[in-house]
Amino acid sequence: MVRFFAFLIAVSISAGAYLSARTIHGNVLSEADSTAVTAASCRLIKDSADLATSTVDSTGHFSLSTDASGPITLEISMQGYITTEIIIEQNTKDLQLGSIFLSEEVSTLNELTVTTQGTTERRGRTIVYPSAADVKASATSLGLFRKLPFGGLEANPITRTLKVDGGTPMILINGIPSSIDDVNALLPKDIEKIEFSRITPARYMDKGVSGLIEITLKKRNDGGQVYLWGRSAVNTAFVDGNMRASYHQGPSQFTVMYNTSWRNYQRVYDNSVESYIAPDFRADITGHDRNPFNYFFNQGQIRYDYSPSTNTLFSATFKTFSNTTGNRKIGDLTDNQYESYELRGKTSSKDLSPSLDLFLRQDFNENNSMEVQIVGTLSSNDYRRTNTYDFADGNQNIYDVDVDSRRRSLISEINYIHDFSERTTLSGGFQNTMSHSTNKYLTSDYKPVLTENNNYIFARLGQQIGPIYLSLATGVKLFWVKNDINKRHFVRNLTNVRASWTINSKWSLNAGFRYTPSIPSISSLTDYPQQSTPYLISNGNPDLKVAERFQYTISGSFRHKKFSVSAFVGYVDIKDMVTDDVRYLGDGMFLNQSVNISKQRMLQNELQFRISDLAGFGAALQMDLNHYNSAGDGWKHNLTSFNGSISLWWNHGPITIEYWRKLPGKYLTAHYVGKDENGDALSFNYQPDKHWMIGVSWMYMFDVKGTRYPSWNLSDINPSTNQRYIKDNGNMVTLSVRYSADFGSLFRTARRNLNNSDNGSSLLKM
Repeated sequence: MVRFFAFLIAVSISAGAYLSARTIHGNVLSEADSTAVTAASCRLIKDSADLATSTVDSTGHFSLSTDASGPITLEISMQGYITTEIIIEQNTKDLQLGSIFLSEEVSTLNELTVTTQGTTERRGRTIVYPSAADVKASATSLGLFRKLPFGGLEANPITRTLKVDGGTPMILINGIPSSIDDVNALLPKDIEKIEFSRITPARYMDKGVSGLIEITLKKRNDGGQVYLWGRSAVNTAFVDGNMRASYHQGPSQFTVMYNTSWRNYQRVYDNSVESYIAPDFRADITGHDRNPFNYFFNQGQIRYDYSPSTNTLFSATFKTFSNTTGNRKIGDLTDNQYESYELRGKTSSKDLSPSLDLFLRQDFNENNSMEVQIVGTLSSNDYRRTNTYDFADGNQNIYDVDVDSRRRSLISEINYIHDFSERTTLSGGFQNTMSHSTNKYLTSDYKPVLTENNNYIFARLGQQIGPIYLSLATGVKLFWVKNDINKRHFVRNLTNVRASWTINSKWSLNAGFRYTPSIPSISSLTDYPQQSTPYLISNGNPDLKVAERFQYTISGSFRHKKFSVSAFVGYVDIKDMVTDDVRYLGDGMFLNQSVNISKQRMLQNELQFRISDLAGFGAALQMDLNHYNSAGDGWKHNLTSFNGSISLWWNHGPITIEYWRKLPGKYLTAHYVGKDENGDALSFNYQPDKHWMIGVSWMYMFDVKGTRYPSWNLSDINPSTNQRYIKDNGNMVTLSVRYSADFGSLFRTARRNLNNSDNGSSLLKM
């Protein structure tokens, strides 16, 4: 019997070692001519100790195996080539890295220019190691995103934004929550890999984001980097800029960032037809307006990271955001109630939001880690709006909305992660947001105080079962909000279930379910009426119910060498969705108020094709066919719409030519129908050396009206159509310059996953 149990124990130990073993393999090629770098040395390293070694065979292939469970490093070296290091994260199973290109050592080249190549599906995420060809053909990090096989992702080169299924994604850079400005300040060559999911993880479901983008930068040593980028239009007031400087020495790293954007558009036009309809009253209004606007956005950031060991990281980040905006309206209106009259409107806003983020991460061992964070934010907003109506009979109506808003908030979070094995992971944590806001309405001296206590408890279990990965995440949101008049308490669940099946290296399938409630904002619950036109009064609604969103998805992908195709089908059902609606009060006055509607549904269908690196040429095509259905008390609407995008690029030596075009489609939300912003751009970029890049772009080609925003309101009480266009953008030509320099190199910061600023608002703006 003793021998039998000893045999079982030995078998269990052997089986456990077998199950935990992982194999990393790929191909090593020369970047100069794509030939195999035969006899290159490959080794797996952990804590300066070798785990496994091998050499590249005559075909360029290598394979290494290890049973180490924590993060490890793959080092590839060969005399005459720059040594390459690739971080292999913990819990990684068998990994196909694809082709790894090595750069030859040249006396004038001191920086790493290689990039691994390959696309895999793992744990419900698409993981891409950008190819050398895609990196070389990308002038900016956003240009690189347009070349990658991420279904549902829109990378807009004009607005410099990333959208996932129309929403703002959660972005992590080396595990640090980041913004699109942080992404725009990255060089494509510094990106080692990108992980993408259109499903938002449980930890971020409470933040109102859509999808996840996680960027891992290449590992660096002591040293620093400077990055400068700017662009400006030659025929209109259009300026964007990014600056990033960082330096690492020993356990410390300092980073300074600055981002700015300025617009001053004068040729902005609205042609509208609007009606206010009631049983005993009707007003029909036709308007022709010019609406010039300007804004000046600035964001600065200083961060200090201290990592005395690989298990500990302390980070302090000070960030300040400022934005000033100004809008004017000069319009001539024809109204059957007042005949003809003029409208002159002026709106301005000044925002300032400094925040301080203190963060600590401690890895107790390979399987347990904890993160703790406290973030404090002070924000102020001074909002001014005046609408002046000059009537034909000499009368004048003036409607003012002047508000000073002040907000203080404290965000705290603790998160714990435990890896039972490479196949099983459990994590959980607690988030709390407390805020105190004061809105001072200057025209009435009304000064409501609004307080918020938002608590979110969450847990997630991940389990690998053969080729199938299952993820179950759930959380409880406890939300208390009150102002001078009303007090509301909410307790709601958030749930996310996913199943991912990696059939083989070419095929993969994903299915998911997500339930997320949407709790009304403080501003939408505030009961304070404000009149903005001769007919319309706007107000919040303290009786709003929580909107509940149910989403069901299934997707699949096929990849073979340089070609990939993916398909996605999704169904969204929102119950008690919150939207603005207009009702008649009497005496020719109407009320615009937030209400709940009974039904808002959407069926999504998406197909994406991509091919790359055909003698420097690449292309991507995305097509979407969506159906919308909404209904409320006595009304319903349906809409079917097609939209998509196309990208083409060609690179040869220092020259890259790109063309991007968006095929805008319509969307339906309650009564409101809008059309996506149009856009296209033809770009030419020239990189004379490793430091400089010069570019020129032609945007909104052959379109004299520039950016267009048509919209329709299908309400029986307040129907309208509006055709807005920004003529300043028509046939816009921009010039851009990029400069970057490395001195030494930067270290790769430890992972962190916490929010680093508060962007909540307590002010209802009209």
